[in-house]
Amino acid sequence: MDKNKIRELFAAKIEQMRQLLTAAALEAHAAATHAESKAEDKYDTRGLEASYLAGAQAARALELERMANVYRFIDLKDFGPDSPITATAVVELRSEDGRKALYFLMPNGGGMSVDWEGKKVQSITPQSPIGEALLGKKQGDEISVSVAGKQTDFEITSVT
Repeated sequence: MDKNKIRELFAAKIEQMRQLLTAAALEAHAAATHAESKAEDKYDTRGLEASYLAGAQAARALELERMANVYRFIDLKDFGPDSPITATAVVELRSEDGRKALYFLMPNGGGMSVDWEGKKVQSITPQSPIGEALLGKKQGDEISVSVAGKQTDFEITSVT
């Protein structure tokens, strides 16, 4: 499994999100400072609201830039069947009903997914229920996680 390629796909996705958000922040800033946004009375808050939006979008863009840097520069560890799971592991889980899923355990940026060789790979963090359950486990171990209010068991079928 090419973890470098998976990492590059996530970094590119984060960078694309950052660029879109930066453009939106610049548009919101332009709207906030435009002459038409000047308050016409004490209840007119268009300009103020646009400035709040621009600030929040800029802060999120900065957060995405930091996240992208983690994905670009983190050292990817090699894992074998007897290696305890930590950050940068790509883990395949099989659920009780036989469905398989791939997870990329990273320090941040959980909840995103990319397509890699026809498979969906989802990023998770140690703070997520699955990420927390995986920490320290090994290939062949089982974990139990509450999914949609229901306890579900998974087998760790591979760790790379």
